[in-house]
Formats: sequence, structure tokens, C-alpha cells
Amino acid sequence: MLNITRKRVNDEMLDKYNLHALSTLSTPKTGRRFARWMQGVMLILIIIMFLPWQQNISGTGTVTALSPGDRPQTVQNIIGGRIEGWYVQEGDFVNAGDTLAILSEAKDEYIDPQIMSRLQEQAQAKQEGIEGYNAKIDALSGQLAALRDALDFSLEKARNKLTQAQLKVVSDSTDLDALRTNYEITKNRLSRYEEGYKSGLFSLTDLESRRLKVQEESAKVISQQNKLAMARQELINARIELNSLRAEYQEKIAKSTSDRSSALSSLAEAEGELSKLRNKYASVEIRQGNYIVRAPQSGYVVRAMKAGIGETIKEGETIATLQPENPNIAVELYVNPMDVPLITPGREVRLEFDGWPALQFAGWPGVSVGTFGGKVAVIDRVGSANGKFRLLVQPKSGEEWPAAIRQGSGVYGWVMLSDVPVWYEIWRQLNGFPPNLGQAEIDKITSKSTEGGKK
Repeated sequence: MLNITRKRVNDEMLDKYNLHALSTLSTPKTGRRFARWMQGVMLILIIIMFLPWQQNISGTGTVTALSPGDRPQTVQNIIGGRIEGWYVQEGDFVNAGDTLAILSEAKDEYIDPQIMSRLQEQAQAKQEGIEGYNAKIDALSGQLAALRDALDFSLEKARNKLTQAQLKVVSDSTDLDALRTNYEITKNRLSRYEEGYKSGLFSLTDLESRRLKVQEESAKVISQQNKLAMARQELINARIELNSLRAEYQEKIAKSTSDRSSALSSLAEAEGELSKLRNKYASVEIRQGNYIVRAPQSGYVVRAMKAGIGETIKEGETIATLQPENPNIAVELYVNPMDVPLITPGREVRLEFDGWPALQFAGWPGVSVGTFGGKVAVIDRVGSANGKFRLLVQPKSGEEWPAAIRQGSGVYGWVMLSDVPVWYEIWRQLNGFPPNLGQAEIDKITSKSTEGGKK
């Protein structure tokens, strides 16, 4: 009845049994078309299932610069101060070294307009003081040398005097011994004369003469004893004088040495103060050069963080944001941690920029429109704060990115992997399996990991 079978009811049966209602029924053409369409669709779907599909890892990110020096940077003032004037507007292009703003001093320590000349005068006075200390040290050094020479001469003189006194003591001792011997001889002779006088051999005159001789010899002995005592006293005095000279000169030398050490200490202190003054002079000179805030490199003034004239800013405070000129554009994509082992530097990436018309077929990059090619340049070693890993993608050789793309624009990207049939990709997605890599790619990743472990 619906004309969906090959066994049809012929016209003779219709006439024989008078089947009028059956003769009014016919197979609709729409049903036949729909059946044919469904057959065609099923055939196309079956064909599509066996078409190659390039696996990919998707991620989102923003446009940035590959080099840190090309990324937007803040311009900070080294010193604190008061804004006296702005010389740029937001959006202006500036060259490296151009003046952005001028500051005036706000600290009491540096507010004196004549501070440079004051510091120079202080340094000059300190330099003259150092020269005076040097002269004093030279004079004391000469005095020390003279005292040491005088000590040597005086000690030599005192030693000679001591030697003379020692020799005189020895000489007087020898003379005393000789006189004592003569005295003993004279006494013995007197004894003999007394015995001879008693015997009548000598006269009284001879006896008196011998007695007088004994008295003379006794007087000589006493006189020589006195001389010896005086010589010994002179020897003691010579020794005392030698020790006194040594102590006297040692005291003078110690005083001169102490004065010289004090002068050296004062000299070192003065040199330290002079060094501090010179350091302060150089710091103030550099500080005055920092009153002018200059552009660190060529670029565009994106935003001024401080406004108005007379506003006071602190040290290291940001006053503007600068976008460097002609940055080396790159894209930072964030992918899931489970996909990172499948990505290697140099892999192809397809990118879709925000605001740029595009029609993307992730598995068929050849038929995509409005996407741009890139390659993985850097894979972060650690995860980001959002729990994902960052990839830095740079433009693919021979496929330039649009010049109108600005840093900070949103990007959607696909890291391209190996080809698999469509049916396998659908089965993989339904089961939540990771992308499949070819054996060559697996060997490449494994070899790199092994080399990294050996290092």
C-alpha cells in the first residue's frame, strides 16, 4: 500500500474483487524523497566517519610579547618629589630618553639650591684637614727618627762613660792592692827596725824614719780606698744615667708614637668623612639628574597614573605605562595539565583572535578561514595560578599575523597533533581518552625526557 515492497497488487485483482478504496491509494513522492535523502545522509556520514581528523588540544589566552622587554612596562620615578610639569599626553609616541615629566625636590635634606657648592666647600675643607694631618704625621715621623738617633748616640755615650768608670774602678782597685802590699812591707820593716833598735843595730833616727814611712803608706792606702769608693760611686752613677737615658728617650719616643697614631687615626677618620662627602656629592648630582623622568625606551604612552601639577609622589611610584615600539608579538595559551606531556616546542598551533572574523574546523585546519598559524616556542616548567600551564606561541614562518593585533587581546588556539579517523575521535571524546600520538612522536618525547634525566 505504501509502495515499499516489490510485490504489488495488479489491476486484474482490483477489477475482480472490486477493490475501489485500494485503487484510490498511492505512494507519496515526499516519502520516497525523504527515504532517498536519508540514505544519502547516512552514506555521507559513513564516509565522513572514515575521513582523517587532526587531533588537537584547545586553549585560551591573550596576546603578549615573546621578549619581556617588548611587554608593557611601568615608568617609575627613582626619587620622590613634586610634579612640576608633564611633557607628554596619553597615546603620544616617545623615543628613548625623551622627557615625560619634571619633578622638583620635596625633601628638606636636599631642598637647598646651593647644596652642590656647600658639599664642595665641605669636601675642600676636609681635604685641607687631611693635608694638615699628613704634614703632622710626617713631622712626627721625623721626630721619631731623630729621637731614635739621639737615643742611640746618648746610649753609646753613656755606655762609654760606664766603661770608663768600670776601668777606673779596676785601676783604683789595682793601685789599692799595690799600696796595701807596700804598707804591709813597710810594717814588716818597722818591726825589724824596732828589734834592731833594741839590739842596738839601728839608731832612734832610723826607727823614727821607718815609723814615719809606715804612716805615709797608711795614708796612701786610706787615700786610695777613698779614690776606689769614689770610682765605684761614679760607676753606679754611670749605670743609673744609662738607665735614665733609656727610660727618658723611651718616654719621648712613646709620646711621639702615640701622637703619630692619633694623627693617623684622625687622618683615617677625615678620609672616611671626605669619602662620605664625595659619595653624597655624587648622589646629589645623580639625584638632581633624576628630577627629569625620561622614557626608558621608544614606545607609546598608554596611561598616566598621576595627574595634575604640584602632586607629590613617592620614591619608586609608577607615574605612567609605556608600550614599547614594534614588539615581537606572541600568544600565551593556557592548557590543561593532562595535555602538557603531549606538547613539544615547535608544534603547529592554529589561532583565532578576538575581533577577527574566522571559521574554524579544529580537525580540518586546511578548510578553516580567518585563523593564523603559529608554533610553540616555550612551555612553562611550572603551573600558573589558575592551575593550567602556559604556552608561548610565536608566528609561524611565512604566515604573518595581522598588524592590528594589540597586546592583551583574547585568543583561542588549537595545538595540532596527529591524524586519526573521525569515528576514532568521536569514540575517544565519548570515553574521555587523551589524544593519540604516533609512535614516532612518542619516541621523540621519550628520547627528550631521557636526555633531560641524564643531564
